[in-house]
Amino acid sequence: MDAGTLSQLRAEHAELESELADPSVHADQDRARKLGRRYAELSPVIKAYRELEATRSDLEAARELADEDAAFAAEAEELAARIPGLETKLTELLLPRDPHDGADVLLEVKSGEGGEESALFAGDLLRMYLRYAERHGWKAEVLDGTESDLGGYKDVTVAIKSKGSDPDGVWARLKFEGGVHRVQRVPVTESQGRIHTSAAGVLVVPEVEDSEDIGEIPDKDLRIDVYRSSGKGGQSVNTTDSAVRITHLPTGIVVSCQNERSQLQNKARAMMVLRARLLAAAEEEAARQASDARRSQIRTVDRSERVRTYNFPENRISDHRVGYKAHNLEAVLDGELDGVLDALATADRAERLANSAG
Repeated sequence: MDAGTLSQLRAEHAELESELADPSVHADQDRARKLGRRYAELSPVIKAYRELEATRSDLEAARELADEDAAFAAEAEELAARIPGLETKLTELLLPRDPHDGADVLLEVKSGEGGEESALFAGDLLRMYLRYAERHGWKAEVLDGTESDLGGYKDVTVAIKSKGSDPDGVWARLKFEGGVHRVQRVPVTESQGRIHTSAAGVLVVPEVEDSEDIGEIPDKDLRIDVYRSSGKGGQSVNTTDSAVRITHLPTGIVVSCQNERSQLQNKARAMMVLRARLLAAAEEEAARQASDARRSQIRTVDRSERVRTYNFPENRISDHRVGYKAHNLEAVLDGELDGVLDALATADRAERLANSAG
């Protein structure tokens, strides 16, 4: 543990505490939120440090008194046994954080192999994430989506936002959801009762708060098309050209939004999604060039490239990256995702701790 780093963090924490106590700071809600998020991020570190220092101090006192009273010798042993765990906890808290952990996210679900059954499964995944957001008091809003004939989704984009200044925001919990999700069940379209396998792809990107993260996007790099909003099967549900599709010409990234009432609102929403996807693409390219070992999200929707399987006959969910298995599929699809998300976060923390030690 670097004493200099801890000293700097303690000074920063104290300064943030002072700033947040100033009523004038809260006149600027964006600034107050950023300060509050950083304060909440540092608070567990400072708490763990103070607990470790207090335990060390108590241990020293107990050892001094142990010669006079045997009871203090037992207390000293108990305090000494606690210190390694407190040191490990503080070391974990001091590991470099993902800079986006406090960010809100844009989550996309896209059907893949399996036709209508895949679209229905994509709808199940969307509902799972919406229910999870609801359980955590987050705000979820569908920005754009193409429904299938039976009520599933060919593709859908949703914005999920946290409330307050939690340092472990939506991204911290959902960032490992990206990849191919496979389902094994008897489709509603199957008359013979045979189990089918299909897949849907999930993409999660942090929402970009400031355009400076990726710079200004020149107008010449954009092609903007307007069209009428559509419902199931592509049927037009609007009489005005309010839906917007934006193509980023240099990268070929295409985003669309049709859920707002006006063309202007849909364009703003689409640009928000585009900025987030450009930032994610830029970070992935930087990681690739640096031979970074961070996990990459699977972009194709191929059943063989799966991160998770949902097996209905066995009521089982399996995450293949960390070997997680549980037989509570119905609860998971109803938004009880914390078990698998905790397993992924624990594995990531262990990996980062091992890398820092190496």
